[in-house]
Formats: sequence, C-alpha cells, structure tokens
Amino acid sequence: MMRITETVKHLIILNIVFFIGSYLAPGVVDYLTLHSVQSDKFKVWQLITHMFMHGGIPHIFFNMFALFSFGGLLEQMWGPKKFIFFYISCGLGSAALHLGVTYYELQHVLDGASMLNLDKNTLHEILNVNFSDGKYLRGDLFKAQVEPILAHAGKIDLVNQNPGSFQSLFDAARLNQIPMLGASGAIYGLLVAFAFMFPNAELMLMFIPIPIKAKYFVPVLLAYDLFSGVRGQSVFGGSSDGVAHFAHLGGAVLGFLMMWYWKKNQYNGNRWN
Repeated sequence: MMRITETVKHLIILNIVFFIGSYLAPGVVDYLTLHSVQSDKFKVWQLITHMFMHGGIPHIFFNMFALFSFGGLLEQMWGPKKFIFFYISCGLGSAALHLGVTYYELQHVLDGASMLNLDKNTLHEILNVNFSDGKYLRGDLFKAQVEPILAHAGKIDLVNQNPGSFQSLFDAARLNQIPMLGASGAIYGLLVAFAFMFPNAELMLMFIPIPIKAKYFVPVLLAYDLFSGVRGQSVFGGSSDGVAHFAHLGGAVLGFLMMWYWKKNQYNGNRWN
C-alpha cells in the first residue's frame, strides 16, 4: 500500500480543519466560499479558500479519498513544490471557468427582465437582497425585499404587466447568491494528470466495479460533466443538482494544458523539491 506523502497529508489535514471550522463557526462560510463577481460577498481570497471548503461529509470524503489515491504518486514523481503548484493552479482554473460561466448565465437570465430597463445600481441592489431564511432562498422574502426597490425606481407597474420579468430577477438573484465550494476542480486536474502519465492504469468507480483504463475513464467522466453542466442535471439527482460541473471542467482543462505544455517542453520529468 502506498504511503501518504507529506504535501498530500498536509492538504488533507487543512481540508479537515476548514471543514470542522465551518461547523464550529458557520459565519465564516460566506467569507471563504466562492461567490459570483457581482455579489457583494465576493472577495479575492475566495479564489483560494473555496478549495478547502466542503458541503458535507460525503463531499469531503470523496475528494480527500481521490486526493490520497492519485496525489501521492504524482507528488512522488514531481516533488512537493511542483505538485502543490499544479494542484493550486487547477483549483484556480476551476474558479475561473465557474465564475465565467456564472456571469454568462446571469446575463442570459437577466435578458428576461430587459424590458424593465433597470439601471446598473438598481439591478445590483436587487441581485444582492437578502432573501434567505437561513436555510433556503425564498420567493416570498425576495418579493418583500424587491417590490419597494422597483417601486422606488418607478418600475413596479411594468413588473405587474410582465410577471415573467419578476421571475427572471428572482432566478438571477438566486444564481448570484449561490456560492461554489470544494476541492473537486483541483482533484479533476489530478485525475487528468494521472491519465496523462498512466493512460493504461485501470480505475474503478465504487458503484461500477469494472476496471476501466484511465485514458478512457477520465474522458468519459469529463464528457458526463459537460453534458450535466449544459443540461443542469446529474445522475445523482434531477435538474439543478447543485454540482458545479463547469468548475470540475475548469480544473481538468487547466490540468490538461499544463501537462501538455510540460510534455512538449520535456518538463514532465523534472522535480521541484
């Protein structure tokens, strides 16, 4: 059995510390998870800290299990500095694609309210109203918060005439206020690196006990995430599954580009100790 390497061990410990801390001090979650760039809660440090936050025991367990399973071998081959550089870079790539896709989706949803001709400040205020009861984002709370804003802007009559525009504002605000968290983007980068270096290694999913070569397993996994991201669905649930599929793809794409560059420049065999 492969021993756990030092950097992987420290990453796992750090993730566990953040996970426990988020339950002991739940108020820190908003400061450390990754928010949309149009959210008042967005902070630059979230580009890093979101990688160490997780939404539940299954979430952190599977991510840390994958980190242990694939990270140790990569660290042994690359050295700790090269490994941590690759890991953090893939996490940043994950955040970048997620934020870009979220921004695009937000603009698309807001097209449904374009007839209101809301100015930038009013729209920003609406997107950032507090309509959470502490557990759920509620439509009745959103309505109570937003109607005075629209009335002040002289748009309430337009909204009453076009109820679909109000729904678009609600959907946009909801999208703007759901944060992203987890190490999955960085983990997907590790999966791509593993498949790049050991294409014929056989991998198995826990619920599909059939060995599949890494060069087939990883592309199929990525294709599934792309399909799920476009459709907003998951094999584990219905629509709007709450999984940041494009964050997974962002980590995988940057991981692939880095591996391709390193191989092209015969950089793959170099260690950073």
